[in-house]
Amino acid sequence: MRLTGAGVFPPFLSAILLTHLHSDHISDLNDLVTSRWIMSPQPIVTHIYGPVGTQKVVDGLLQMLALDEQYRCDHHADLRSGPGMQITVTEVSPGDSFTLGDVRVVVGRTDHRPVAPTVGFRFEAEGKVATLAGDTVPCDELDALCRDADIYVQTVLRPDLVDAMKHMLPAQAPRLNDILNYHSSVEDAGRTAARCNVKTLMLTHYVPAMQPGQEDDWIAQAAAHFGGNIMVGPDLTSAEA
Repeated sequence: MRLTGAGVFPPFLSAILLTHLHSDHISDLNDLVTSRWIMSPQPIVTHIYGPVGTQKVVDGLLQMLALDEQYRCDHHADLRSGPGMQITVTEVSPGDSFTLGDVRVVVGRTDHRPVAPTVGFRFEAEGKVATLAGDTVPCDELDALCRDADIYVQTVLRPDLVDAMKHMLPAQAPRLNDILNYHSSVEDAGRTAARCNVKTLMLTHYVPAMQPGQEDDWIAQAAAHFGGNIMVGPDLTSAEA
């Protein structure tokens, strides 16, 4: 639905890229691969790139979808006569690169330990660079991905708001403490953007969820360390380099 809202239908996707395998980052993968299959007028292969472990996730996904795939084949003669849902997985590691159309994609290590391996992606095309970092704390490898990027997209959290949640949910305080040490804060993202000579910093995947009217507060925390352009990136946000 979000793809359609952005004017992109699932069959038009060149590939799906995963930074890591936490459930909150891949929970819609089943719907995406299914929609791409049933909306394509001809048999189509879905290409998924992700860290080591992605093949295991996709194997389990296909097992979970087996009944649904059968239901759709039983209902639609053209699907029934075709090869079924086709997915290819390429597990990538830091230092790898590949091309999608005219875009060169460079894979870099990120640091979301104990989740490992995790990766970020640097997209290079027509002299422009966009970096998708995923969940990570600042690290040298993240800096390499972000160096001189026109757009740097970073998932972020607010330690001050997480601390407030601990007071409201004291029984969850240990788990809330745990999330602080493997994500970039908004201020971390600002420092990374400044250090790496980034032009635009886009904040996304907010922890805790950003409430309406809080946008300026989040931007201000990054702006304390970064003088470039700062955007918040809810669903359907776009940016041009």
